[in-house]
Amino acid sequence: MESHDSTASAGRPATEVQEWIRQALQRHEGPLVRYALGITGDLETARDVVQDTFLKLCSQDPESLEGRLAPWLFTVCRRRALDVLRKSHRMTPLTDVDLETRPDTSPPPDVASDTREQTRHALRLLSLLPLNQREVVRLKFQNQLSYQEIAAVTSLSVSNVGFLLHTAIKTLRLRMAEMETGTESASAVRP
Repeated sequence: MESHDSTASAGRPATEVQEWIRQALQRHEGPLVRYALGITGDLETARDVVQDTFLKLCSQDPESLEGRLAPWLFTVCRRRALDVLRKSHRMTPLTDVDLETRPDTSPPPDVASDTREQTRHALRLLSLLPLNQREVVRLKFQNQLSYQEIAAVTSLSVSNVGFLLHTAIKTLRLRMAEMETGTESASAVRP
């Protein structure tokens, strides 16, 4: 009886498939954890979701995902994170975990303080956006996905992704300008 370990899907050697999975893990694990963290609000839960995502990848044929691995991973990760949220019946906003887990680049203290405050401010403003706008902003700017890839991950149309991004950026710019000038208009409470 021939061992299943000697060959993998589509007749590829197991070592080739293992290398493909290792490279996918190396390239996408960090962005997927950040993405899942944005959905779940909990780092350990996000890591579990990403682990489940890569376990599912292990059962896939590399050729079937050629040219669309990142959208596939983000789609599976998103679905799993939303399943976990539904099961736990809790939804917590993104915390300052991203700030706390970043390596210290040691800029001058005044610059570091300003940068941290600007980042916290941007995250606060981002957290005020509706969930669908937050999600597409994170996929676009944290994970550098294209509109088409975001559409595939979220099951939205490409034009809807563009509209959500445009609306989110416009809202963020307006709120940032209001904060700089010290004015608060009715738009500050609207998503």
